[in-house]
Amino acid sequence: MSTPRVDYRALFAATPTPCLVLAPDLVIVEANDAYLEVTGRTRDELVGRYVFEAHPDNPSDASANGVRNLAASLDRVLSSKEPDTMAVQRYDLAVAGRPEAFETRWWSPVNTPVLGPDGEVRWIIHRVEDLTEFMQSRPLRGEPGLEAELFTRAQDLQVLNEELRGAHAWERRTALTLQDAMLHSPDLAGHPEIAVRYMPATRSLNVCGDWYDVVDLADEKFTIAVGDVVGHGLEAAAVMGMLHSALSAAVHAIPEPGKAMDVLSGYARTFEGALATTAAKAVVDRRSRRITYTCAGHLPPVLVSTDGSAVLLDQATDPPLGVLTDQGPRPQATVPFTPGDTLVLYTDGLVERRGESIDTGLRRLTDAVSEHARMGPDDLADTLLTRLGVADGGTDDIALIVVRL
Repeated sequence: MSTPRVDYRALFAATPTPCLVLAPDLVIVEANDAYLEVTGRTRDELVGRYVFEAHPDNPSDASANGVRNLAASLDRVLSSKEPDTMAVQRYDLAVAGRPEAFETRWWSPVNTPVLGPDGEVRWIIHRVEDLTEFMQSRPLRGEPGLEAELFTRAQDLQVLNEELRGAHAWERRTALTLQDAMLHSPDLAGHPEIAVRYMPATRSLNVCGDWYDVVDLADEKFTIAVGDVVGHGLEAAAVMGMLHSALSAAVHAIPEPGKAMDVLSGYARTFEGALATTAAKAVVDRRSRRITYTCAGHLPPVLVSTDGSAVLLDQATDPPLGVLTDQGPRPQATVPFTPGDTLVLYTDGLVERRGESIDTGLRRLTDAVSEHARMGPDDLADTLLTRLGVADGGTDDIALIVVRL
């Protein structure tokens, strides 16, 4: 039986994701129907025009940087011949038929090169998702300052990500400096009772997609979190930086861990590379001596008392970030603690080993925490890495937080 001939032009036109095709000189050569619909343009208004002539910056917005950011991304694609995922962008769109009027629009762009037989870039596929409704949705508007906080952090990270993607193996020092900036948790300095460890996979460029965070809240509360992006290296680190900063922004406006994780999950659905990310977050209330926690597909935190008895906090686990479910808000659970207890959050690189059950790794961790429960946080963190065989790094990235309560 013969294989039906594929009409690729019709296939591209019907693709549901908005896409432009650009020549190496950034002239638009094609646009699919979804792109025309989301921008309110006709094909004749776009094809044959320089992309930044078709989509200029809003002249009435002095802070507009959509053209600059997109131009930098396209230049990276042309020089590296690799796809480039951008942070969420505010890039206002001229109103159809009224070129002097602009409407606020938010986008999640990905630029992908198509190489010719000679290995050079022949076309660039500019794919976008319109996030305007999400960024202006009621849940975000209901939390004062959250939309502005998310956007500001995304723009700051855009600059860092552009530099990070340009790092090579021999530029490890630069890459690590940028990663430290992405992971910066200023509130951590005020917590001598908290120890953190961060170890990229031994086969990576010494940068990774795991993250940790510490954020002070009002009324003697603080929150700690860890997360794990799929993959390693520079691309995973770029996604890590976006999610880490988004969660930091969310917890300032939404202290409840379940609700904050819901916001992060919605954000994760807006750009490539963030789906299936796992995260765990806990709020420590020193006044009431309670811990409220939630896990998005993540391994459970460990709470150990001064007598060495340990319990896995596994009563509030939901699917990973970006996964749509029919359930309501993400669950959260609350447990009491006694001063002197220890809370441990970690990523799977600490406990997972090829060829053995995850339960074996968790038992190894709880046994080690129980045996050394009276150690100080820094000594305990180092001991856990040694006891679990990853003091010199492992095959997966590792983030670890030890809190003396």
